[in-house]
Amino acid sequence: MANPGGGTVCNGKLHNHKKQSNGSQRRNCTKNGIVKEAQQNGKPHFYDKLIVESFEEAPLHVMVFTYMGYGIGTLFGYLRDFLRNWGIEKCNAAVERKEQKDFVPLYQDFENFYTRNLYMRIRDNWNRPICSAPGPLFDVMERVSDDYNWTFRFTGRIIKDVINMGSYNFLGLADKYDESMKTIKDVLEVYGTGVASTRHEMGTLDKHKELEDLVAKFLNVEAAMVFGMGFATNSMNIPALVGKGCLILSDELNHASLVLGARLSGATIRIFKHNNTQSLEKLLRDAVIYGQPRTRRAWKKILILVEGVYSMEGSIVHLPQIIALKKKYKAYLYIDEAHSIGAVGPTGRGVTEFFGLDPHEVDVLMGTFTKSFGASGGYIAGRKDLVDYLRVHSHSAVYATSMSPPIAEQIIRSLKLIMGLDGTTQGLQKVQQLAKNTRYFRQRLQEMGFIIYGNENASVVPLLLYMPGKVAAFARHMLQEKKIGVVVVGFPATPLAEARARFCVSAAHTREMLDTVLEALDEMGDLLQLKYSRHKKSARPELYDETSFELED
Repeated sequence: MANPGGGTVCNGKLHNHKKQSNGSQRRNCTKNGIVKEAQQNGKPHFYDKLIVESFEEAPLHVMVFTYMGYGIGTLFGYLRDFLRNWGIEKCNAAVERKEQKDFVPLYQDFENFYTRNLYMRIRDNWNRPICSAPGPLFDVMERVSDDYNWTFRFTGRIIKDVINMGSYNFLGLADKYDESMKTIKDVLEVYGTGVASTRHEMGTLDKHKELEDLVAKFLNVEAAMVFGMGFATNSMNIPALVGKGCLILSDELNHASLVLGARLSGATIRIFKHNNTQSLEKLLRDAVIYGQPRTRRAWKKILILVEGVYSMEGSIVHLPQIIALKKKYKAYLYIDEAHSIGAVGPTGRGVTEFFGLDPHEVDVLMGTFTKSFGASGGYIAGRKDLVDYLRVHSHSAVYATSMSPPIAEQIIRSLKLIMGLDGTTQGLQKVQQLAKNTRYFRQRLQEMGFIIYGNENASVVPLLLYMPGKVAAFARHMLQEKKIGVVVVGFPATPLAEARARFCVSAAHTREMLDTVLEALDEMGDLLQLKYSRHKKSARPELYDETSFELED
């Protein structure tokens, strides 16, 4: 970020000394793009720890073999499409009927090339049905395919007690019924299973009001509004906040719900490099200087869209600097805390607490109840006038069915547990246990020699696999041989050559479970030669290196 104070730069750190009116001295330094301010007068720290994130590059030969694998797969894909066109090989994909040959095509043939010829080969690693609660252990229904993964059939066998390393059950609150869930059972008996109406009509319950007041108290903001679907919380509320004549500045790795909401809004969208505040500041500066295209009028609003924890990278937003830029250029900040609320910060209150910042510094706080709270839905929180505006203008409030009463009660129960309003410290213990498990799991993986992405405090842990063949072998072997359920992710959810396994650490995982998984990963890393780490910095500085973006004078 620009240094208006004229400090000195040494070894990548910015040192800026100023005399305070009370005689104390303030020292600022940045590392990995995060500002650390310490005061000697005993006042609270602005932020008292440095961000430690890892984005290591793969060895050259790994990338060569990865692209070769995709290249060979593509060649065979064209060959098989040729055979299908001539009827030599049966095509099980969706195709046009002969009676509709003169119609505009319903199915996009070329766009499905990857799905037909690459994804289908390893499709058995996704959409695996489970038949139990998604706790630290769960049961998986076994299935097999007789036509190379085009269709599946169940064998009737259940794979019992699989270690769950894929669910977003960060605090372990999505589990089997116990006595602490009695209030949910009581609400189910009184209110039933659903509301069958929108919030504007007959769908606002006292349980919704209780939940909204509790969310606002938890986040330390004026007001909050809850919605029945987390994805729609973004996609339906962003269009209510910005529109034509507004500018959205979006992180390039933002979730699809944020991307869809931005597109539906009709606002102009510009992308900045992931967690790179130099890139963001240049866009902000250009927006202020040049205004709207052609007319050069000032933008009606400038909205910055970021996430708290990025679900594919495991990185944490550089919030202090983004807030500083927001204030400097008079923009608004919208932060999606789907993966950070309940899971980050000393008491689980998200990235604002993690950085020691006032929640009122963020204009729109969004989060979901689908991860840490073991439920579903989402919320928008902030100033009361903002929330009141959304109650009238949000499509989710006008058209979508209200949150189910038992779900609302589950969230209330979870919030009370985390806040200690149930009279125990179990919630705080779960938050602390999650932090311990996360650091332990990440540290052990790094020691083994795996390349893992992200922040040391992020419970989402991506382990890089790269090659498509190894992605399939990894997931299959972990389930069939080790009884460990993992999520593997590839293109288009990640860059083509950065396929990975994404582990989600939970407070419900015991040290024995984590050690079992780590032992299996150690063995798998040797078997598939996945230990690529050479502890070198990423070769993609434009994505990860904060100092890579040079600003024009």
